Amino acid sequence: MNHKEVAQAILDAIGGKENVSAAAHCATRLRLVLHDEEKVDQAALDAIDTVKGTFSTAGQFQIILGSGIVNEVYKPFVNLAGINEMSTSQVKNAGAKKQNPLLQLVKLLSDIFVPIIPAIVAGGLLMGLNNLLTAKDLFMEGKSLIDANPGIADLAAMINTFANAAFVFLPVLIGFSATKRFGGNAYLGAALGMIMVHPDLLNAYSYGAALVDHKVPVWHILGFDIEKVGYQGTVLPVLAASFILAKIEISLRKVIPSALDNLLTPLLSILVTGVLTFTLVGPFMRTAGNLFTDGLVWLYDTTGFIGGALLGLFYAPIVITGMHQSFVAVETQLISDIAKTGGSFLFPIAAMSNVAQGAATLAVLLVTKDKKLKSLASASGISALLGITEPAMFGINLKLKYPFIGAIIGSSVASGFITFFKVKAVALGAAGLPGIISIKPGSILSYVIGMAISIVVAFVVTFVLAKRDSRKSTSANEKQAA
Repeated sequence: MNHKEVAQAILDAIGGKENVSAAAHCATRLRLVLHDEEKVDQAALDAIDTVKGTFSTAGQFQIILGSGIVNEVYKPFVNLAGINEMSTSQVKNAGAKKQNPLLQLVKLLSDIFVPIIPAIVAGGLLMGLNNLLTAKDLFMEGKSLIDANPGIADLAAMINTFANAAFVFLPVLIGFSATKRFGGNAYLGAALGMIMVHPDLLNAYSYGAALVDHKVPVWHILGFDIEKVGYQGTVLPVLAASFILAKIEISLRKVIPSALDNLLTPLLSILVTGVLTFTLVGPFMRTAGNLFTDGLVWLYDTTGFIGGALLGLFYAPIVITGMHQSFVAVETQLISDIAKTGGSFLFPIAAMSNVAQGAATLAVLLVTKDKKLKSLASASGISALLGITEPAMFGINLKLKYPFIGAIIGSSVASGFITFFKVKAVALGAAGLPGIISIKPGSILSYVIGMAISIVVAFVVTFVLAKRDSRKSTSANEKQAA
């Protein structure tokens, strides 16, 4: 088949051009928004040699074609479908409109936090590097690298400053991204974030001690006492404040004359939002954020390895719904408040789930005789081990069912193990084999053992289930022949 024939075959299999609402492509996948996914002829799609797998997520039906092929198929596809070429973000937004309110909320959080992940990852990894330099007993008994080499003490101090910056000024990053997502001026959002961490305010990390000593500074305004407390390392207060800022700005632009718009709109938006932030929104959302974090820590400490095993079991099903995108906000809060939480327990569990999906897919590679399936399994299995699971999970494991079962069992066992040993991450990153650089130094060995458990259990269970599935198929064929 040439590329135009492949495009026509795909179009026929998904219900014709009348069923296509939007289309774009990424590096390897054709990303479609369909009016009715029930019209898709999955068997016809699977029969196309160029199609390496399909899956549906976040309102999009995605067809895996491979790098270098997808862009060549996409060009005739949009012509045949009679639609305009679109970007992946446009298709993503079109797909989101088909989702329920809960998934739309998840997408909202994803849109806000995904752009700032690189800054958080950099800060977290630098924090991990600082921990390597300062942790005792890691490389030598009773000493840290700094104790053994005092000359690098200032280097560690400098790295620590670099590491903390992203979390100390986290409201600036979130304010920029969230205000932009809510439809407001991103730079006003950044300015609001700066106000919330202004050095004239009591540092948020010192707030608890100041409360005990009754030394919280206040503004005395019109008979009210307003606490002069910053919001370093917080998430919920700046999210709420950014939403209010964007809505106030949008409303003001509708009523203020254009001649005064650039003068009055920013002034009133920041002034009103700032007052609301320090009087009502900030204190309330700070309390809510603390309760949320305390609840997660309590749940983690109370349920122990059983809770970890259950989360490991259900993590992949959560990924299927797309709700795992909201975990970025939760992990950001856990890592920014690392003094209390010790880091994120979600990242290591996600890594266990991802490598389990990869191991299950590689088990399929070993047992299957289908050349097309082998090709897809080899590439997607390695990809999953490195932290990218969609091709493996949707292209193979869910289709065959038994590899998915093997993967979630492996993930559950490994997650219970790492939870028992309190493995936590100090940074976000690739949740898979490379994730080792995000783990607290004292937990690295347990993390590596956990990955080994996840891979071995998922591989063995999948292999056993594959043999059982093969015997059932053979038996069924023999009965039909008889």
